[in-house]
Amino acid sequence: MKNLIDGFLHFKHHIFPREQHLFRQLGARQNPQALFITCADSRIVPTLITQSRPGDLFVCRTIGNQIPLHGTPGDGGVGSAVEYALEALDVRDIIVCGHSDCGAMKAVLYPEKTAALPTTKAWLKQAEAARATVIGNYPDAADDVLLHVLTEENILAQIRNLTMHPSVAARLARGQLDLHGWFYYIHSGEITSYDKDRKRFRPLVTGAPSADSRPQLQHLSRGDAA
Repeated sequence: MKNLIDGFLHFKHHIFPREQHLFRQLGARQNPQALFITCADSRIVPTLITQSRPGDLFVCRTIGNQIPLHGTPGDGGVGSAVEYALEALDVRDIIVCGHSDCGAMKAVLYPEKTAALPTTKAWLKQAEAARATVIGNYPDAADDVLLHVLTEENILAQIRNLTMHPSVAARLARGQLDLHGWFYYIHSGEITSYDKDRKRFRPLVTGAPSADSRPQLQHLSRGDAA
């Protein structure tokens, strides 16, 4: 706790004074650019990896960046965040961001890992469709490849769940919303984004990820996940 308190004191005495005008504006209203739905993993800091300022992102974090289908048990928290972002804040972009070395995806791939975590096990049932796709299509793949492909498939599965939310469906139909699937690589700082035309994840910016960013997936990519 000492580090956290010391960090607050540094913010209060050194950072806040330099940004008083911004915080005064934010004290009255917010106008975020995007809704950023990502994993609760402590290594994922949306404002850090996007270099956003306070007020830029409306963030929703869940174990395994899961988005329950609208109207199902567990939908309330995520569903209300989506609804508020769209209807109250008029957000025009939603990013669903998974990441490398995801403990939740490991638990989906190997259900025995959740034996002592019944609530987590129930929550991760949102990813069963992604797991079935991976297990059915890549039976001989190595563990690291399975984990990578599962993480990608899970991002796409959660985006599909997202499209069933009434607020999302309505805005998509009117052309007032864009959905984005991102995969963040903790160890290299790279991000890949799902390309709907090519049906695969590609570097978010020009230039390929470093050689060790991804397992060898070329011969395994289904290319028709969404």
